[in-house]
Amino acid sequence: MGKVVFVTGYKAYELGIFDQKHQGIPYIKKAIRNHLLDMLEQDLEWVLITGQPGVELWAANVVFDLQEEYPELKLGVLLPFLNQEENWKEGVKEQYEEVLIQADYVEAISKKPYEGPWQLKLRNQFLVDKSDQMLILYEEEKDGSPKYSWMEAKRKQDKTDYPIIQITFWDLESLIEEEQWQDY
Repeated sequence: MGKVVFVTGYKAYELGIFDQKHQGIPYIKKAIRNHLLDMLEQDLEWVLITGQPGVELWAANVVFDLQEEYPELKLGVLLPFLNQEENWKEGVKEQYEEVLIQADYVEAISKKPYEGPWQLKLRNQFLVDKSDQMLILYEEEKDGSPKYSWMEAKRKQDKTDYPIIQITFWDLESLIEEEQWQDY
């Protein structure tokens, strides 16, 4: 069986991104794509996300693009609880629903609507437990929602070989500069 990666990171608003035409999104997608391409060479089969707006939904779009070339690549969306999109803005809900329709597997970890933070903790434990590695857009200096997934991955890494591939703001800056040089 192929390898499984849990892809996560900041929510869009945590990055100051409030619409899908933001010029930073293509660079985030490119960074994710580059890492997934490397992983595909090492037998990657599944990408797991929880469906959060931001890095996770952009990663889903990257997977859909890659599936044209790598039809064996699959996307699993493991929701932390039922109806997580309930209070999201309309545009984000539509994007989310499109991802759910195209995903190869969709399941809720907790079979109830939101009840409390325990469901988010369970989500992190479950996804880290079910994956062979993590790809995360996160920096320890910039607090935010990925911190808890990161901490769970670090706990697993202390006990076993669990690679955490981190995309930093510096990595994104480098991608932007590289592209600007190419356009020059």
